[in-house]
Amino acid sequence: MIFNLLNVLNMVFTAYTYMIIIYILMSWVPAAQESKFGQILAKVCEPYLSIFRKIIPPIGMIDISPIVAILALNFAFRGIVILLTSF
Repeated sequence: MIFNLLNVLNMVFTAYTYMIIIYILMSWVPAAQESKFGQILAKVCEPYLSIFRKIIPPIGMIDISPIVAILALNFAFRGIVILLTSF
């Protein structure tokens, strides 16, 4: 039972990570961001990324906040796994 839950959580966290990566890559092509798919990704990813953008300023023209956001997401997932497997 717990391994099924962990598998579902793993899929959700992995899918969200890929969505963030795609959203960041789409930022290099402004027309892609303005597409319907880009707008949907913005609604899903931007609330989470904005937390890190408020804390971490860009370094020159490079925004490292998505990297930190993905690392935090991975850290949260690993913490949940440890909590669920410790029972």
